[in-house]
Amino acid sequence: MYLHLNKAIVFAIVALSSAMAPAEEVDADFLGKPKFVEGQHYVRIPIKVETRDSEVIEVAEIFSYGCIHCFRFDPLISAWAAKDRDAVVFRRIPAVFGASWVPLAELYYAAEILGVLEEIHEPVFRAMHIERLDLRDRGAVRRIFGNYAGVDPQKFDSVVKSFTVRSRVQQGDALVRLFRVEGVPTMVVDGTYRVDGTMAGSNESMLEVVDFLIEKVRYSRPQLLTN
Repeated sequence: MYLHLNKAIVFAIVALSSAMAPAEEVDADFLGKPKFVEGQHYVRIPIKVETRDSEVIEVAEIFSYGCIHCFRFDPLISAWAAKDRDAVVFRRIPAVFGASWVPLAELYYAAEILGVLEEIHEPVFRAMHIERLDLRDRGAVRRIFGNYAGVDPQKFDSVVKSFTVRSRVQQGDALVRLFRVEGVPTMVVDGTYRVDGTMAGSNESMLEVVDFLIEKVRYSRPQLLTN
């Protein structure tokens, strides 16, 4: 249910300061939701990672198109993300756990820049895990972008090789390291909590923990209750 990163890499990722104590938060027992235990069903990231907008609760899925577990999880997370939630935003961050992961992250960010993520997201997953195509082959990727989103091959090439794509890959990789992610799929709530299918018991249960954590964050930040 979970594709792992070598733990030796994780331990070398970031030096953490024990002097930074987490902010006090309201326990979520009273919310009428299942009780999930920190350290068992989810973990607190030692140093909170700032999100793009402090006025909302950001939920991030760390994933890879090359991960079969991410492929199987995608219908669940897509349905979850489609639901309207007050002051909650969802984003995906492609993991880069090695050189072979980079082209898959690049195609994601190229699609994001071109505005065609919705059109190519599922076809890319299907191409990898049903059609068994090697999407590190740019020719196969060009065809997907062309067939499903009408993207000109030359336009795709210019974007996927751009400085902007390289920068987004690097920025995403830096976030994944700060989150101390050990495998995919993993979800991070508000840059503060991390959960994966192993901790939650299954990838489907991971979404229950995420819902719990959203409410935990919401009730610790009263300004969000009025949004």
